[in-house]
Amino acid sequence: MKTSSAFSFSRRALPRILQAGLLAACGMNLALAADTPRQGGEVVFGVTTDPICFNPHRSTQQNSYILIRNYIDSLVAKGKGGKFLPWLAQEWSVSPDGKTYAFKLKPGLQFHDGTPLDAAAVKFNFDFVRDTKNTNAAGELLKAVERVQVVSASEVRLQLARPDSGLLESIASVRLGLISPKSLQSGDDLCGGGPAIAGSGPFLFQNYVRGQSAGFARNPRYQWAPGYAAHQGPAWLDRVTVRFLPEYAVRAGALSSGQVDVIEGVQPTDVGLFKDQPGFQFLVGPAGAQTSFTLNINYTIPPATDVRVRRALRDGADIDALVKSVYRGAYRRAWSNIGPDSFFYNKALEDSWGSNPAAANKLLDEAGWTGRDAEGFRTKDGQRLTIEVGYPQPFVRDNRDVLIQGLQAQLRKNLGFDLRLRFVTGGEWAQQLQKGSWSIYPNTYLPADAAQELQGNIGESGFIRAVADKGDRTLFGYINDALASTNLEEKKKLVDAAQRHAVDQGIIVPLFSANYQLAAKSRVRGLSFETQLDSPSNFHDVWLSER
Repeated sequence: MKTSSAFSFSRRALPRILQAGLLAACGMNLALAADTPRQGGEVVFGVTTDPICFNPHRSTQQNSYILIRNYIDSLVAKGKGGKFLPWLAQEWSVSPDGKTYAFKLKPGLQFHDGTPLDAAAVKFNFDFVRDTKNTNAAGELLKAVERVQVVSASEVRLQLARPDSGLLESIASVRLGLISPKSLQSGDDLCGGGPAIAGSGPFLFQNYVRGQSAGFARNPRYQWAPGYAAHQGPAWLDRVTVRFLPEYAVRAGALSSGQVDVIEGVQPTDVGLFKDQPGFQFLVGPAGAQTSFTLNINYTIPPATDVRVRRALRDGADIDALVKSVYRGAYRRAWSNIGPDSFFYNKALEDSWGSNPAAANKLLDEAGWTGRDAEGFRTKDGQRLTIEVGYPQPFVRDNRDVLIQGLQAQLRKNLGFDLRLRFVTGGEWAQQLQKGSWSIYPNTYLPADAAQELQGNIGESGFIRAVADKGDRTLFGYINDALASTNLEEKKKLVDAAQRHAVDQGIIVPLFSANYQLAAKSRVRGLSFETQLDSPSNFHDVWLSER
């Protein structure tokens, strides 16, 4: 019997057909495998800034946190939408009066040095940062905490003197990340990094060479990833090496040539090298948690004691044009120090100030700065109208100094205002902060609760704390009331009022809304941004595909 030719094939053709089917099946499996995380490999990360301190309790440098997060965990995590999720603590409760917080830890937690991460270790950490004898910038986050109690080996309780609506935000912050008590008591300089600082994170801090690199190795015992993590268990990568490459062109060239796998701080002119290009990927983080890049003015030191001088500085230049010129559309011009993606952002501030040299000149005339010196700068009683921007050199990144120089040039041309940019060391900035002698400090403040952001920048326990007795009591009132408020809508009104007052009084001059940008090889998978920081997440979920 003959078979229809539509279904007939020769015996010789059979192997070819089977082979094609097998190849198709293998192709499907390869495609699936390409998207399946696999263990092993090393990623080299090129970053702009070499941290001046690797101790999260002491560091105030945002670019240090993208490294610190690889070896430091927190009690709770902050997920998308602002929801708090388990991390080292598997659950927690808050008393109806908002003054008692109880945290129950996950079982089996360990620091890198093998010591248990139990309730006693949590208490030791929090008491350590609260102790004013220790140099810990994170202590301000626990200002409302009256005492820390060990309830059992797995439960710790925080008793507050007053409600603090931002406490969970503080607990989720890298600044209150946990360090082994053994490390804290060792007497070692934990700012120097390396194995001396034992956290509990997915990577162990193996080595550090200042100005060159830092090395992190996979923690094989890691079983307590945050609730937002893509997987539980140890990290996929065996190792992460961080290289400090402050020059934009060098970082971009290192990625293009394959010397590094990921870079941050991508120059606007270099975006086109990686965005939508074969073999590369380009990722942009949010701008909600961290504050905008802002000039914070010390209004207790002349001539900034005069609100007319501050308002003239605020309105005497075209900030929008400057931001567009320097960043070519990569960043948005700022209207507040609160990021525009934040629920607490005061949108009503948009287009309410700035770019009005005529009004600024009138204010300076009214303030008595009517003379001119040989260089064209305004004078009063023989003194030039001068305010200094003291920019700590270790914090300079993302062409922020270029932006300030542009502002400097416009204020000179438009107003005869001498805005002086001077780079200072980290040590000099610390001394100025302690004495309250700084004039203008440019920064993006540490991401946290919006009221805490305001407190840290312009509140009475923030940068102005050394001269807080001369501070703006109205502003302090808004901020303190917002910190104590447990009603979201009421808190929003208070934070809005604080932003409005700070801008109206010329206490802050917001410049642009900052966000992190990453460029990477396409085979680097799992890159993301941590909501609490708005910065690159740690490398726990990162893995390398075969192609």
